[in-house]
Amino acid sequence: MRRAAVAVAVGAMAVSLAACGSAKESGGDSSSSSSAKKKGDVIKVGLLLPENKTARYEKFDKPLIQKKIKELTGDKATLEYNNARQDANLQAQQVDTMITSKVDVLIIDAVDSKAIANSIKKADDAGIPVVAYDRLAEGPIKAYTSFDNTEVGKTQGAALLKALGGDAKKGKIVMMNGSPTDPNAKQFKTGAHSVLDGNVTIGREYDTKEWSPDNANSNMEAAISAIGKKNIVGVYSANDGMAGGIITALKAAGISGVPVTGQDAELAGVQRIVTGEQFMSVYKSYPQEAEVAAEMAVLLAQGKSLDSIAKDKVDSPTVKQVPSLLVPVVALTKENIKDTVLKDGIYTTAEICTAQYKKDCDKIGLK
Repeated sequence: MRRAAVAVAVGAMAVSLAACGSAKESGGDSSSSSSAKKKGDVIKVGLLLPENKTARYEKFDKPLIQKKIKELTGDKATLEYNNARQDANLQAQQVDTMITSKVDVLIIDAVDSKAIANSIKKADDAGIPVVAYDRLAEGPIKAYTSFDNTEVGKTQGAALLKALGGDAKKGKIVMMNGSPTDPNAKQFKTGAHSVLDGNVTIGREYDTKEWSPDNANSNMEAAISAIGKKNIVGVYSANDGMAGGIITALKAAGISGVPVTGQDAELAGVQRIVTGEQFMSVYKSYPQEAEVAAEMAVLLAQGKSLDSIAKDKVDSPTVKQVPSLLVPVVALTKENIKDTVLKDGIYTTAEICTAQYKKDCDKIGLK
């Protein structure tokens, strides 16, 4: 099953990349403006990412998008980049700066999907199309790419149930959801509940401000105090960063052997999976998501159709039928580290299996 998911992701990437090409290869769409056609590969792309506490944005997303944009334009495009550091007001200012800089297209991963709507309207009024990246921003976006976020939550919930086995009804679980300002977090939560409700007892549930590991740690300490450490059988964590904070709280309370979920396949999360401290993560193909966003941005900047790449349609709260592409996900456990993050070149064995983790890596055949 996991091989099929990876194959679908790779196949979709190959088809979309072949269909896109450069401006010279694919030709302009009949509805393109003359100015867009003249611009060709010499374009300016703005990229705004939401925060830097989660390792993926600086390590994967930004360099992958930058690399693909250069490939698609023969290294003629320029990228203007900024990170909002989890500050919605700062991100709004960054959009204003991008408009002043006269970028040809904007890729935005919103800190707050609702708050960004006015900024996206400003960009649209200035003739700058916006690609909503990873999170479904409100406002007049022209394209969207992300993962099937409800499926992410279902994958996490199913994995937790599998880990609990016969202990699912013997105690209570804690649910540590993501930030309430992130629309993805709501979808993860919905997906997880669709699997967990009726199969477990939820002792405490939190929406974690800013996806902060520190906040997750504090929430977990409160949950342990309220439920009792002997009564907690598992923890649903919406991502790996929070899982780290949760596991720290569990250790401090003397709790071990409790399965904890995650998401993002962060290096620290993968290493915790190797040791058994964390049961699973959700591996999402950042290379495919990033490359799709880059393709969408280049096509929009050049005034071309998205039909070759946007195979899906998604409704946001403000725009219906947004051209989109949703990327499949895979449950990452000890059993498939080789077939996912190692196979795709996200990490090397040496990066995962440092001296601290060598014995545990040896036990599961990572050498």
